[in-house]
Amino acid sequence: MCAGSFLGLYDYDIVVIGGGSGGLACSKEAAQLGKKVAVLDYVEPSAKGTKWGLGGTCVNVGCIPKKLMHQAALLGSAVKDGQKYGIRSHQQRIHVIRGVTAEISAFVVYVKSDKNVIKTSQVSGVVRTLCFLLSQVPGAVEYGITNVALECAGFLTGVGLDTTVMVRSIGLRGFDQQMAGLVTDYMEAYGTKFAWKCVPKKVEKLPSGTLQVTWTDMLSKRDECDTFDTVLWAVGRAPETQHLGLEKAGVQINQETGKIVVGPDEATSVPNIYAIGDISQGRPELTPTAIKAGKLLARRLARQASEFMNYDNVPTTVFTPLEYSCVGLSEQEAELRHGKDAIEVFHAFYKPLEFTVAERDASQCYIKVVCLRGGDQRILGMHFTGPNAGEVTQGFALGFQCGATYPHLLNTVGIHPTSAEELTKVHITKRSGLDATVTGC
Repeated sequence: MCAGSFLGLYDYDIVVIGGGSGGLACSKEAAQLGKKVAVLDYVEPSAKGTKWGLGGTCVNVGCIPKKLMHQAALLGSAVKDGQKYGIRSHQQRIHVIRGVTAEISAFVVYVKSDKNVIKTSQVSGVVRTLCFLLSQVPGAVEYGITNVALECAGFLTGVGLDTTVMVRSIGLRGFDQQMAGLVTDYMEAYGTKFAWKCVPKKVEKLPSGTLQVTWTDMLSKRDECDTFDTVLWAVGRAPETQHLGLEKAGVQINQETGKIVVGPDEATSVPNIYAIGDISQGRPELTPTAIKAGKLLARRLARQASEFMNYDNVPTTVFTPLEYSCVGLSEQEAELRHGKDAIEVFHAFYKPLEFTVAERDASQCYIKVVCLRGGDQRILGMHFTGPNAGEVTQGFALGFQCGATYPHLLNTVGIHPTSAEELTKVHITKRSGLDATVTGC
C-alpha cells in the first residue's frame, strides 16, 4: 500500500507502506522518476519465530523458494527417467534450498519500522497465513507451520517424504474444477495421499516428539487420527490491516475479507492513499500483478503517465508435480457469464514426447480452450496441464491482450515436437462427444 502526494507536508513525495513485491516496484519506479520515496516495512515474527526482511511473501516464503523446491523434485523424477534413457547415476544427493534476499534501489530510503516509528498508526507489513480455522483447532498454532497446500505436498512427495493432504471441500478453489481434478488425480498416482472431506479437530505432541492429528471424516461422521512429523496449515492468507490504523484515517475496509476497497486507479476512499497487491479487495494475489500495478501507480503519481492496471486475463501457474497453467475464464465461470449454449469448449488429451521413453503416465496431460460459440469465436479461457505449463501459457497469454480467437489459434503454426503445439491443433469439442485423445500428426 502506498500513500502519495505529501509535498510540502512531509520530507517525502511518496511514502510506501509494505516492502513486498508491489511496494518495492512502486517505490523504485517512483525514485527513478525523480521522487523522494520512503519505504516502511515491518515483519512480525510468526508463531514459530520465523522472520524475514524485504521482499514480502514471494521472495521469502512464496514463489521463489517454492519454485526452486519444485525444481528439486522434478530433478529427482528426471534422475529416475534417466535410467529409461540409458543414463546411470552413481550418486544421488538432495540439497535444501533457501530463499533469495531482495534488494532495494539506493535511490529509495528504506525504513525498517517497528510499531513505534509512526505515531499516528501502527505499521505491520506481514500477511499472515493463520486464519480463523487455526484458532478453532487446539494445538494448531503451537505445533504447525504454514504455507500453500498442493504445491508443497507435491515437492515434498517428490523428494521422498510420505505426505498426506487433508481437504475439507475441493482442490484448487477458484480454478477450473475439471483441471483441478486432473492435478489431484496425478498427485495421487505420484504418491501423495489425500484425506477428502475431512476437518481437523486437534493436534497433540506425543512424548516421542511426533504430532498426533485428530480429524473428523465429514462423510462417515467418525473421528480418526494418525501421527506425523510435521503439520503444515494451508488455509489461506488474511491481510494484516487491523494494526495500520486505517479506520482512523477513514480508509474503507471490506469487513468480510479485511482487505482495502479500491477503485480502478488503486485509490482508496481517502484522497492520496492508494492500495496495491494482495491487500486490495478483488485483485489477483499474484506477484507480477502487484509489480505492474505498483509501477503504473508510481508513474501516475509522478504525472508521467495515465495508464491503469488491466486485471483481466492475468495468467497464472500452479507448480504441482503435473503443472497446471491457465489464462482467462474457467469453464464454469464462462458458463455463468455467457450461458452453456453460448460457449464452445475445445479439448484434447496428449502425450508429451519426453514421457514416451520414460514410460510415464500421461493420462492427466490435457488441454482445454473455452470460446464463445458465435461470431469470431473469441477465446475466453485457456487451460493446460503438463510439463512446463507456465512457459507454455505465458506466450499464449499475449494473444488474450490482442483479442485472440479460435481461428487465430488454428492458424498458428506449432513448434514440433513440443507440448505447446498441441494447443494449435485442438479441434474436438466437448459438445460432439468424440474421443479427445490426440493420435499423432
